[in-house]
Amino acid sequence: MNSDFLIQALVFIGAAIVFVPIAKKLKLSSVLGYLIAGIIIGPFVLGLVGGEGSDIMHAAEFGVVLMLFLIGLELDPKKFWEMRKAITGMGTMQMAGTSVLLFFIFMAIGWSWQTSVAVALAFSMSSTAIVLQTLKEKQLLRTSAGESSFSVLLFQDIAVIPILALLPLLETAGLKNSGVTGGSLFAGQPAWLQILIILLAVISILIAGKFLAVPFLRFVSRAGLRELFTASSLFIVIGVAALMQLVGLSPALGTFVAGVVLANSEFRHELESDIDPFKGLLLGLFFLSVGSTINFDLIISDPEFIITIALVVIALKFAVLFAIGKFFKLSQDQNFLFAFGLSQIGEFAFVLLSFSNQINIIDKELNSKLLSIVAITMTITPLLLLVNEKLIDPYFGTKTLEDEDEMDIIDTKHKVIIAGFGHFGSTIGRLLRANKIEATILDNDSDRVSLLRKMGFKVYYGDATRLDLLSSAGADEAKLLIAAIDSPEVNLELIRMVKKHFPNLKIMARARNRYDAYELIETGVQHIYRETLYTAVNLGIDALTELGFRKYTARKQGLNFIKYDERALQKLADSRHDTKEYIINVKEEIEMQEQILQNDLQQNLESTDISWDSERVKEELGIKE
Repeated sequence: MNSDFLIQALVFIGAAIVFVPIAKKLKLSSVLGYLIAGIIIGPFVLGLVGGEGSDIMHAAEFGVVLMLFLIGLELDPKKFWEMRKAITGMGTMQMAGTSVLLFFIFMAIGWSWQTSVAVALAFSMSSTAIVLQTLKEKQLLRTSAGESSFSVLLFQDIAVIPILALLPLLETAGLKNSGVTGGSLFAGQPAWLQILIILLAVISILIAGKFLAVPFLRFVSRAGLRELFTASSLFIVIGVAALMQLVGLSPALGTFVAGVVLANSEFRHELESDIDPFKGLLLGLFFLSVGSTINFDLIISDPEFIITIALVVIALKFAVLFAIGKFFKLSQDQNFLFAFGLSQIGEFAFVLLSFSNQINIIDKELNSKLLSIVAITMTITPLLLLVNEKLIDPYFGTKTLEDEDEMDIIDTKHKVIIAGFGHFGSTIGRLLRANKIEATILDNDSDRVSLLRKMGFKVYYGDATRLDLLSSAGADEAKLLIAAIDSPEVNLELIRMVKKHFPNLKIMARARNRYDAYELIETGVQHIYRETLYTAVNLGIDALTELGFRKYTARKQGLNFIKYDERALQKLADSRHDTKEYIINVKEEIEMQEQILQNDLQQNLESTDISWDSERVKEELGIKE
């Protein structure tokens, strides 16, 4: 194996390990961490990887290939049909509006109409990788902005097919000289033949996916070897990518089509689970590559042109997207998120611009500048989303749901405030309401709030980490805050803010696991409820009962286990930052708990175990009075 490849792989992984955790610690997107890492290790800063970044982009393309395949697999035909109006409506308006406006701008600065059309179409694309990854991190995929973004991105992904077919028609003379791509098997063929080959390649994927891939996967699955099925999944993805590259098309486009074809097969979830482990790492490689390919020498040589075009494109796309959101009646906060999120130029622009350069629509020097503009806009996007989150969204954070105007203002205050009304919070809320205790309920999932209101709950939509919202909810007078937000990071942010501004408000906090609980302990929270602890203990109680223990004994042992584990949690929190000491303390606590529980069990059976069905169990266990 080439030693240079191993060194580059080491540099890539090392950069991600260093910069992404720093970005997350600063509450920034992991995408921004990858991009910054790519800039620093790239050829124009430290120069640790890549000759002008070209070799890196070739490696990174496979990350996009896998991502598009998984997006295709996740495309449920029923959901696709339900979203058809948003996909065709929003997608068409965005592509047409952006392309037309950019075309006139590029014509005004003196470009040929062919170049203007090609660049306008390329720049109308947005980044599927950055947008979906960022929305997923922030748990915003199911919001109206998230679904609208997905609709537009999906339309763009599909639109690449006709765009690639259209570009050769713009400059047929160029095709005679250079062909579709330099490495294409059909380079130098007539334009009509190349278009026919493109269409045949796409049709062959559709046919092969339906009539060959599924039987092939069934054959492999009969062997019963998981690793063989994983290899088969990668074989299909790489095979489709190779076919697309052979005819001069984007491999990512072909694998997206293949994913859509296989979305209806019985192997859909198996394929997802096999390929998904590669997805995160390879997407990180893609973001690193984008950062590393920003040509700073080129930017310095002509900064006015590159920076001006980048800012004009972002501003224009934002305006078009915001107008579309208004037309489709997105709320203000969702519309800002939608417009900021898609305002960059996407990864398909790399493909379209390179293709246009190869068929002589765009000259080499201009193409290099345009590629830098694409990379810059992709790098700026996480920063724009951060600006929206910190400076713009707070002014529009208390959202208004359709037909629910009476809920705009929090008009009642109670002694209890519940922040987060998912499965955990709603269980608490129902228990309190059943005992005639009302609570002020806050949640920032618009779909959930709408559903809960239909079920009869009075829920207020808003970000509980906002000081003004908590104040209007009566945090100054309330006695108890139940922090039950799904995201541990947001929950911790809420608690720290409440500790600072409402010190007299007692907090009961949800923790997903022991490590979340340690974070809460460090903030001074005394009442912590680990969701995995209690559900696991309840399961253990039921298992003991099935194995012959009396329900009374099993229940008591479960409660004792929780009691001893809560004591241990407080002790172990002090040593958790010292790994060696922590492991020793954990081992001691486990041994101690096991011994105490065994002593409790023996004591119960010999003396105090006289409740419920004790006689039957004592008889079965051979215990004599």
